[in-house]
Amino acid sequence: MTKHDAVIVDAVRTPIGRKKGSLAGIRPDEMAAYVLKQLVKRNQLDPMEIEDVKMGCVTQIGEQGYNIGRMAALIAGFPVEVCGVSVNRMCASSLETLAQSAHAIMAGMSDCVIAAGVESMNRVSMGSDGGDFSSKLLQQHTIIPQGFSAELIADRWKLSRVELDEFSLESHEKAITALKEGRFNNEIVPIEASDRNGQTFWMQEDETPRSNSTMEALATLHPSFQPDGKITAGNSSQISDGAAAVLVTSREKAGLLGLAPRAKVVATALAGVDPEIMLTAIIPATQKVLKKAKLTIQDMDIFEVNEAFASVVLAWEKEIQPDPWKVNPNGGAIALGHPLGASGTRIIATMINELERTGGRYGLATMCIGFGMAVAVIIEREGFIK
Repeated sequence: MTKHDAVIVDAVRTPIGRKKGSLAGIRPDEMAAYVLKQLVKRNQLDPMEIEDVKMGCVTQIGEQGYNIGRMAALIAGFPVEVCGVSVNRMCASSLETLAQSAHAIMAGMSDCVIAAGVESMNRVSMGSDGGDFSSKLLQQHTIIPQGFSAELIADRWKLSRVELDEFSLESHEKAITALKEGRFNNEIVPIEASDRNGQTFWMQEDETPRSNSTMEALATLHPSFQPDGKITAGNSSQISDGAAAVLVTSREKAGLLGLAPRAKVVATALAGVDPEIMLTAIIPATQKVLKKAKLTIQDMDIFEVNEAFASVVLAWEKEIQPDPWKVNPNGGAIALGHPLGASGTRIIATMINELERTGGRYGLATMCIGFGMAVAVIIEREGFIK
């Protein structure tokens, strides 16, 4: 232990809202502000202690524009001295904010930072911040939609439609079990939402997992990208809304504030691959972060691998060879949804609580990213006794 250890004091998130669901009526800047406010309130922290709010958000336009990190901090009522920045590393944007926060603390440049993320995919359409690709880019690389990359992965790793659908069904079953057992209760902060009739209510759990999903139902879904393909809406992540926030401090600062750390950031890593296949960088990112941490696959107690598509996680499993029971034990984005900018910090919140629930020591989170990148982070639960 050192005074510059980057420790995670707490992590909270909203429930995740489905496509045209209960969170669709909430502005993303206000939803982000809500989790910031709840994180500070839950930890009885004077917001003046926060040096920066690092907000992951992918489609930074419209209500998610104008530097939503700063806007959310102001809406939350934080002092004007508290700064905010918006980060876009696409799907791993808020896992990136966690990494950046940890780097600043470990370097001794910051002491108290909030790493957060938000995305309202209902209110701000994915890709609406982009335009035509540069001809110079297209001369050098083949750029295709992520779904086509998911198809390439399924073919290269010889994954069948049945395997993809089985993985997806299991994701829903795990998530339903987690909901029934209250495994998400400690990370979710209830938020006032609206039902389909326009009636407001306090939303306390994710509305994305499907208890009625079956292999037969999944088999009826048509391929989404290629007429003879394997990737469908059923074995892909869901369009969704949500926000999450993680309080990261130095070990010394946590002590001065009387806060008890829940986990330590051990190592972070980035990896890049060909932007055509795009979604396989989680494989080298996992290998790199383990090497940096001087740990092995066998040392990990939990893996959170973002379920952008079932083929992505199954290809990763074939290459990395983890214990499959340790992978996404409470379901993943196929069942829980993937509010792009929020998913990284959501994964961290879930992983910390699962480590505490099971008594595990190490957790590894990794997320694939559009145009061929990945982020990986290893955390260690505090208070682990060998």
